[in-house]
Amino acid sequence: MKTSDYDIVVVGGGLAGLASAALLAHHGKKVALLERGKLGGRAMTIHMKGFHFNFGAHAIYGRDKSYLSVIEKELGLNVHWEDFKQLNAKYDMGEESVVIPSSMGGLLQTKLLKGKNKFRFAYHILFTTLGFEKGDPNLSIQEWIELHNLSPAVREMMLNLAATNFFSGDPDTIPSDIFFDYYRRLFKTNIPVSFIQGGWEVLINEFKRVITENGGDILEKTKITHLKTDETRVLSAETKRHRFTADQFVFAVPPEQLQALFINTSLKTELKRYTDYEPTYVMFYDVGLKKQINNDFTYIFDKNREMFITDISYYDMEAAPPGGQLLQAVAYLRDEQVYDPEAHEEIKQNLEAFYDKHYPGWRDHLAIPRASKKPVLQAVRWAMNQRGLPTHFSQIENAHFAGDWCDVHGQLSERSFASAYIVADAALNVNKPDNTSASH
Repeated sequence: MKTSDYDIVVVGGGLAGLASAALLAHHGKKVALLERGKLGGRAMTIHMKGFHFNFGAHAIYGRDKSYLSVIEKELGLNVHWEDFKQLNAKYDMGEESVVIPSSMGGLLQTKLLKGKNKFRFAYHILFTTLGFEKGDPNLSIQEWIELHNLSPAVREMMLNLAATNFFSGDPDTIPSDIFFDYYRRLFKTNIPVSFIQGGWEVLINEFKRVITENGGDILEKTKITHLKTDETRVLSAETKRHRFTADQFVFAVPPEQLQALFINTSLKTELKRYTDYEPTYVMFYDVGLKKQINNDFTYIFDKNREMFITDISYYDMEAAPPGGQLLQAVAYLRDEQVYDPEAHEEIKQNLEAFYDKHYPGWRDHLAIPRASKKPVLQAVRWAMNQRGLPTHFSQIENAHFAGDWCDVHGQLSERSFASAYIVADAALNVNKPDNTSASH
């Protein structure tokens, strides 16, 4: 069996694995990144008929306060952004559309709240931003709202925000501490949402560039079948023909894969509790149009039908060919809908009707559709009985864990970048006497 020795081996080449490997290589570590398939994981860009389809929106929330912004500066990534236009985000209220208040500016503009209710809501936002309102991990946001006896208008506004950003139509499942933590960060930012020009592909290629320019090795189609360990350390990660040894290991693969790898270690029981978690499922229905259909909004959300449309090509100039338009409709899937083909067809029809309402004539300009029936938007759905995986367990001192299933701040891809930064920092500082790197 061939043996290769590294300072740090990163298992898993999704966003978290790529980011952590790039950070480690940039700081002088001899790194190997091992991916059993193709780089990017669930973050992929597909080119079809001149359109760039991404698996999920390539949006970053609170970019100026995000870990990705820190990583971008630290690594010198060549990434270009287009920032979300706050007043172009609307709620579909049936007969009219109104501004979504995802910042203080949006709060002043929205028609959802009037008079005293606007000030009451601003009061809650101020307390959240200052950190006085933290919620309770034992209360859902629905329960928290009922306990605090809010006015009907403020109550409805908070439930709308919960549905809009947590991809859940059921506020009883959203922990109130997660809700307030998310909005504390969002309302502090000057850039609520940004899009990567060129999609995930650009960011993935930039991480690859940093890794290879700093002497790191990237091995795709390399499946780790088992680990060799002693009582407190991982000694090697092995394929059928290749052994990879290292001082430190970063595992950026989902919990069910982790349990299989650590089956003969002291982490077997610890990891079991994270393998039964439900991910966040949605249905994507992207349409590439030959001709643009203009609106006074670039994002429209219908809470009652739990779906929204984003004009991706408005923010990503490379997403559609000249004169064309790429729209992305997303619908939340409830548990009973995830594996039901009839439900998928009904939701698809509802999404088409949503397009009909807000982009009339889109069928006449259709160049290419792409429907994804139940992709995983986030590996762990942030529900009352589900919390993320720690980035480190004391039982195995040289193993670190990263991914959007980890217990770190943020939503969606931001959890991947946050955990990648935390584990890279921990691995870099592991032998320093003043080590203060994060451990959960």
